[in-house]
Amino acid sequence: MSEKVNAAKIFGEKVFNDEVMRERLPKKIYKELHKTIDEGKELDPVTAEVVAGAMKDWAVEMGATHYTHWFQPLTGFTAEKHDSFITAPDNEGNVLMEFSGKELIKGEPDASSFPSGGLRATFEARGYTTWDCTSPAFVREDATGAILCIPTAFCSYTGEALDQKTPLLRSMEAIQTQALRLLRLFGNTTSRKVIPSVGVEQEYFIVDHEKYLQRKDMIFTGRTLFGAMPPKGQELDDHYFGVIRQRIGAFMKDVNSELWKLGVPAKTQHNEVAPGQHELAPIYEKCNVASDHNQIIMETLKRVAEQHGLHCLLHEKPFAGVNGSGKHNNWSLTTDDGINLLDPGKTPHENIQFLLVLCCILRAVDRHADLLRESAADAGNDHRLGANEAPPAIISVFLGEQLEDVLRQLVSTGAATHSLKGGHLHTGVKTLPEVSKDATDRNRTSPFAFTGNKFEFRMVGSRDSVAECNVVLNTIAAEAFCDACDILEKADDFELAVHDLIKAYATEHQRIVFNGNGYSEEWVQEAERRGLPNIQCMVDAIPALVTKKSIDMFGKFGVFTEKELRSRVEIQYESYSKTINIEARAMIDIASKHILPAVMRYARNLAGTANELKSAGAVCAVPVKVLEKMTGYLNEAYEALDELKNVTIEAAEMESGEEQARFYHDKVTVAMERLRKPVDELEMIVDKEEWPMPSYGDLLFEV
Repeated sequence: MSEKVNAAKIFGEKVFNDEVMRERLPKKIYKELHKTIDEGKELDPVTAEVVAGAMKDWAVEMGATHYTHWFQPLTGFTAEKHDSFITAPDNEGNVLMEFSGKELIKGEPDASSFPSGGLRATFEARGYTTWDCTSPAFVREDATGAILCIPTAFCSYTGEALDQKTPLLRSMEAIQTQALRLLRLFGNTTSRKVIPSVGVEQEYFIVDHEKYLQRKDMIFTGRTLFGAMPPKGQELDDHYFGVIRQRIGAFMKDVNSELWKLGVPAKTQHNEVAPGQHELAPIYEKCNVASDHNQIIMETLKRVAEQHGLHCLLHEKPFAGVNGSGKHNNWSLTTDDGINLLDPGKTPHENIQFLLVLCCILRAVDRHADLLRESAADAGNDHRLGANEAPPAIISVFLGEQLEDVLRQLVSTGAATHSLKGGHLHTGVKTLPEVSKDATDRNRTSPFAFTGNKFEFRMVGSRDSVAECNVVLNTIAAEAFCDACDILEKADDFELAVHDLIKAYATEHQRIVFNGNGYSEEWVQEAERRGLPNIQCMVDAIPALVTKKSIDMFGKFGVFTEKELRSRVEIQYESYSKTINIEARAMIDIASKHILPAVMRYARNLAGTANELKSAGAVCAVPVKVLEKMTGYLNEAYEALDELKNVTIEAAEMESGEEQARFYHDKVTVAMERLRKPVDELEMIVDKEEWPMPSYGDLLFEV
């Protein structure tokens, strides 16, 4: 029987949270720190010094020997440098355990060694990490010991953002300022803060670690570059919400325990659609904390998987032919006194504040659909978006029957007079209780769907930081709120002006609303008729960052400077090119050194068998036919391999930037697919014992 876990007892035990601060900090210091956290007041050195001492004492009691400024550079991963608490030995050889306010507030990693997109030259090495006191510090335990992790932002010597956290915090300030303006117009004088609230659903695959180590493609790239489909995939839909296998269950139990100790409110776990695929979702949290916690979730999934002899795959499409993985970013806006700006209430047609907020968001998404699409763009997601498990590449908004009906009334008559009701669910079974149902269904094909009191952005890739999409959501909403407030604050008759504005926005931006099947070809044609962008790949999405409207908007709200945006464009193109280059080289290496030699060995053995049968006077055409079939695929594979080598060399010699990225997309990925096709056919012919790597069946079903 496994050890029992009391979630309530262990939750947050490794977090320097509010309860710990209240116990360990002097009252005055605790209040001063909360002024910084709650009101944005600048943190003074005296307060920082006292907090640092208390944080160090607590961490040492938790077994910590080192601390680190834990930050999120533009690599897509987290970064950390560990420093011990010990000081220089005194004359008697003794050391003290110390941690100063200065060390808490500021660190100095090498800025030139992280992607900067030209913001930092190689010889300009200085960068700074600065403490984000609104996200709690925590003690993480792993093979290196217990480490005090301090969430931080990361900026260059000249102040530009070199990370995901800094623009996220800037965007949170922007939307708070503009949302409060809007609330004040409706007479709300009590709410002091408006906080973007986020819940992130994380999908992932689990495979056996020993089998993973036999797949060089997965080691190098995170996904399979070759692989024929097994006899059974996800056709029966029997894995989705199915009984969790014992080995996976033990892994999930330990993941939950680790996350709860770190203050991550892990809530939901289940099997996803594809075999070997699973999902974990936490409870909603403040935007920057949710982003930090999602990074902790991904790191914990990987670490705990290895402890169980498993490997966690976070790539968006690790296996061709079955569902890929994403993360659904559930976004809403809540005040410090508990008001959800996206709660329509029981009669949304009468909720004027909600209708204005809703129409502002429709305006924001319609105006910046390209930017929202870019926020979910990466090389891995190119394999996933538009497939059956993911939303299409076309941005649209699902409102559901109730809100779409309200919107229709606003557009046609200028006023909404009623709201559709949910009613009750009739099952036809007398013993089942009567269940009230929602006023609208859900739509899993929509990339941006209203789901009751929030919007679910379903495009984000499973490996990606959710900071990027939330920066965009926060900022485009801030702009829409600002535009609305600029009009309404000047109005002589507020009630008339707000009704006119709601109708104007609803009419102007109704094209972005679509409740139908986002996977259908008819929608592609309809979206084109409406003038909605259909951005198919990462390379096509990147320019959205530096359109005039993007530069103007981000600059207006202080989220990005034009220089920061252009640096991110450079980083994105370079990241895409490097990703495809690594995948292409891995294919060349694996095909040349492992697969094709194995096929030729099997062909020689087969030819030998055919000759032996012929010498013995036996009439058997099967080996010859199989050999002919193999030879055809082998020749095709060698031709494709040569082509891939040539285009990869050509691409690598190009200057980095948009042209190179487009060449990788248009030429190299096409050559990669051409090589994969005959290799996957050969896998279905060659003796399994001769094939040099575990099959899809081995990876997906033998865990």
